Amino acid sequence: MNKSELIDAISKDADISKAAAGRALDAAVSAVKGALKKGDMVTLVGFGTFYVGARAARNGRNPRTGATIKIKAAKSPKFRAGKALKDAVN
Repeated sequence: MNKSELIDAISKDADISKAAAGRALDAAVSAVKGALKKGDMVTLVGFGTFYVGARAARNGRNPRTGATIKIKAAKSPKFRAGKALKDAVN
């Protein structure tokens, strides 16, 4: 499912226009991004939790030359599925 298909599903289920559903989806995604940027967790009960994970700095290899390179520490967004979502999939 891509974004336009998700907007169609939201507009049909919530009985709102596609434009309003698109704005609502964009607002929800923006709110999750903003919270993660501040380092907060976003928990949607029954769905799951979005959070920020930290990756430590490490050494890697350039596959072309084989030379060792240093990879900086980074933060990455992560998602942990909730029980209801796991049960719905299985």
